[in-house]
Amino acid sequence: MIHINIGSNLASKFGTKFKNISIAINLLIESKLKIKKISNFYETPSYPNKNLPKFANIGLIAKYDFDHIKLIKEISLIEKKIGRVKSKKNDPRVCDIDIIDFNGQIKKEKLLKLPHPRSHTRNFVLYPIKEIDPNWIHPIFKKNVDFLINQLRQNSRIEITRMRKSVII
Repeated sequence: MIHINIGSNLASKFGTKFKNISIAINLLIESKLKIKKISNFYETPSYPNKNLPKFANIGLIAKYDFDHIKLIKEISLIEKKIGRVKSKKNDPRVCDIDIIDFNGQIKKEKLLKLPHPRSHTRNFVLYPIKEIDPNWIHPIFKKNVDFLINQLRQNSRIEITRMRKSVII
């Protein structure tokens, strides 16, 4: 299975950060990603500057009949369609789509590292995974999602809110 995380903390020409994520999912479906499950929205402060707008994130699991290179290129196009402009690291953005895990593959390539190199330290990645795939095991560390969540700093575990809001596709 493929795990993807989508986040947004700015409105775009399409609407709110929640709308941006819904549009991203629909564009992923158009690019032949076969979505199996989508988490609820999760909200977290911006890191490292908590004065910036809060992020909304979702996780999803999917299947894809093509390779990871084709998928990362599709993702880049989708981010641009929604209005993402690459800027400084951790700046607010209308859309950020990350491949967290691509069928358990371990890769270090120019375009992409698999699994995502910081996935095991991010609450906004781990909590959605726990919701939709509680038996997921990190491909490198061979640890399950509960173990990884327990390794997070206490602040990371309390600074995340599962919203009672679902994606509309």
